[in-house]
Amino acid sequence: MDNKYRFTLAKDERLKKRTYIQELFDSGESFSIYPIKAFYFLRHDTDIDDGIPGWKERIMEPILQFGVGVSKKNFKSAVDRNRIKRLIREAYRLQRHYLSTVIAGKKEWCLKLFVLYTGKELPTYSLIDEKMEQVLNRIEKDIR
Repeated sequence: MDNKYRFTLAKDERLKKRTYIQELFDSGESFSIYPIKAFYFLRHDTDIDDGIPGWKERIMEPILQFGVGVSKKNFKSAVDRNRIKRLIREAYRLQRHYLSTVIAGKKEWCLKLFVLYTGKELPTYSLIDEKMEQVLNRIEKDIR
């Protein structure tokens, strides 16, 4: 299998820094496809030096970073929250290569994506897979 289509979600491809997530929520765009709310931010490398500490490290970041969250208000049990996050990460991991190729075609661009699960019931994998495909297609259409 070719390396550019590896179906892994590496550590550096996960969006975890609080400052990046806050920047995404403040400056990014969002939309909902129930039960998923997606936040994304497309940035050109020349825009990296924005005064936020750590901007030099962001130049070396991967072109696509992904984060996921589930409300503690709707799911009291950590087991349920973790299961939903695993389902979302798995659906993303298997479908992201289409989005990666679009962004790779745009030289010196990077995309940050954060997905919130807003539903109140435990989802099935088939539902999450279908909705994640719709989310990624919408983002791909928006950034073209």
